[in-house]
Amino acid sequence: MQTTSTTGTRATTRPRWTKQDTTWALSLFGTAVGAGILFLPINAGMSGFWPLVVMTLLVGPMTFFAHRGLSRFVLSSKNAGSDITEVVEEHFGVGAGKIITLLYFFAIYPIVLIYGVGITNTVDSFLVNQLGMASPPRAILSLALILGMMAIMLLGEKMMLRVTQFLVYPLVAILVFMSLYLIPEWNTAALSQVPSAGDFAITLWISIPVLVFAFNHSPAISSFSLAQRRDHGDDAEQKSGQILMRAAAMLVGFVMLFVFSCVLSLTPADLEAAKAENIAILSYLANKHESPFISFLGHWLPLSRLCLHSSAIIWAHVKV
Repeated sequence: MQTTSTTGTRATTRPRWTKQDTTWALSLFGTAVGAGILFLPINAGMSGFWPLVVMTLLVGPMTFFAHRGLSRFVLSSKNAGSDITEVVEEHFGVGAGKIITLLYFFAIYPIVLIYGVGITNTVDSFLVNQLGMASPPRAILSLALILGMMAIMLLGEKMMLRVTQFLVYPLVAILVFMSLYLIPEWNTAALSQVPSAGDFAITLWISIPVLVFAFNHSPAISSFSLAQRRDHGDDAEQKSGQILMRAAAMLVGFVMLFVFSCVLSLTPADLEAAKAENIAILSYLANKHESPFISFLGHWLPLSRLCLHSSAIIWAHVKV
């Protein structure tokens, strides 16, 4: 299960990459990809192409090192089954553990509410606009969706990973397809737009938090780290870093390709119009190209992400 390389008198072991590792990388990718990427090309692209280049160089290391640090913190516990709040108690005492648990609740609970509303709205819109069905009672629809996700999580880790795979592959396919689909529409308008130093700094200031949130998969890190410790023992830290590195590379590669393709296919005036209409980039592109197919993708992408991130939040509270 391991490969050994020798440099001089030093020998290092590197855990072998497996299918399970690929599954985890895809799951973390799906958890991280934010519906905010549908607005990111608009917010970040209005100042031109060059701020996007700087953001791309920054967001990869930020994503990897932040999540690897959190994973290492979870793995630093002497008890193999300790989650993040229990690790805090172990290192800083019971009082600090309670404070962290309370802060974690206030950080996660609003997101749960937002995603609960978001999933309900997206599914309702999909049923009505794409499938031509009558709008179901909102209370019944939201309850059915939440109970469905909880049921999947309660079935265990293997079922959770299978479901996230089912959602992630179409998610990746949509990002790649749309990126390539827009290539014939690329123009140099964004390249010729060079913002002033002040506008450049403001664009970075506004866009980097959106990028960080869109790339965030911290709700899954605790359970992910515990799974690596269970499966790899003393090699858990190295294996976690290996998986997190590939997940970060996938995020930067696929998401930023999509963002660049959207920005290069539109003019600054188009982005201004999309911003004024306050609509997602795929909705604007669907209206511009009169394409029901793009509109369909515009519903599937946020729906997939909402399901994946909501599932990760639920899974974060399930012991491995």
